[in-house]
Amino acid sequence: MCTTYLATKIIDELKGNNINITGFPRLIRLNPFARFKTRGNGAVSFKISLSNNYSIDSIKKIVLSNVRDLSMMDCGNTNPGVVFYQGEISEKMRNYSLKSIYSIIPIEEAEKFAKDIGADIHKFKKGRGIIGSLAAIGCFLEDYTYELISYRTKDNYGTKRNIDYESVVLMNEETYPETFENIDNEYMAIEPKTPCPVLYGIRGESPKILKIAKNLVKTNETIDKSMIFKTNQHTDMHLQKIDEIAKMKKYGSYILTGTVIGNPYVITGGHVFFKLSDKSGEIEAAAYEPTKDFRKIIKRLIKGDQVQLFGGIGCGGTFNIEKIRIISLNKKITFKNPKCVCGKRMTSAGSKKGYKCKKCGFKLPNGEKIAINENRWLNENSYYETPTSARRHLSKPLIRMNKHK
Repeated sequence: MCTTYLATKIIDELKGNNINITGFPRLIRLNPFARFKTRGNGAVSFKISLSNNYSIDSIKKIVLSNVRDLSMMDCGNTNPGVVFYQGEISEKMRNYSLKSIYSIIPIEEAEKFAKDIGADIHKFKKGRGIIGSLAAIGCFLEDYTYELISYRTKDNYGTKRNIDYESVVLMNEETYPETFENIDNEYMAIEPKTPCPVLYGIRGESPKILKIAKNLVKTNETIDKSMIFKTNQHTDMHLQKIDEIAKMKKYGSYILTGTVIGNPYVITGGHVFFKLSDKSGEIEAAAYEPTKDFRKIIKRLIKGDQVQLFGGIGCGGTFNIEKIRIISLNKKITFKNPKCVCGKRMTSAGSKKGYKCKKCGFKLPNGEKIAINENRWLNENSYYETPTSARRHLSKPLIRMNKHK
């Protein structure tokens, strides 16, 4: 099932029973390199006001029955979990949330933590969802964005989405950069490519701009529901600054600085690799084929360049690059034959015989090759990022690099 759609259904039913929801529901993306995760590795939390006389048990019944009835339990990777918590959000709850974004939390640890804070947990099948549910409750959003998600009617699940591309282009022109990740050349990034209930998702800086954007997007489909989520998407919340390569761990996400120690190379499939080092060690970094033209940036690196990488380490131990900042560029020197007085590049006249010009016949008996400092086509102290189509949910796009709420 789709976690955000399930949450939307639950919230609608709660509101239909005059149960108040405080603020926006929150969509919290967790560690993008976790082994056991949903595609987007997200969890949803929302706060319920208990100001009326509706019983907590009745609220729990609504939530749990929806999860039980709507989740696709026949799928082996579907292991939902629900957490109910009453009380203040403590510092240890915030730390747990950060840990779930930075590293891997076993379900046994999540169960113990829930018991320690007095949370009520409900597991379905293996119940791994409680790991993220606890994190979504305790996550502190120092920086945040919003996403407006519109959902399809059930009859349209699994069919080609009917969204007018030109209206998305117009929406982007009218609302960018307050909305972002809308289109990527002719790729419509607001449209999922999976057979889920989501029709489209628009990401932006405020609920106000998202409502304007929604009115600009045209579709022939009937929209079943829409919901705005407050989220940690596109904040780089998953990245930890690390001062030594040797301190990095598998499944973690980092910002690291080092020196390129070998020219990049391409393997079958179009993936580009190179090695980065510092005083503590070295690591292999990669820009994979889905990052498209971003690979051209990586291929321009040479031995001796100083760079800062943003990304994480997958199960293979390779650092997956999300962004790169060029700190300093090494000089790339090539040696070429001298130019003739007529402007033509000369050719060798033979071993130790100098050079001659094929165009005008001029000869240079004692000439030597000329050292040329090649244009690197990269700028120092500049950032380069993967395209929208290949960007992770948590990766902060360059247009947001100076934004911090």
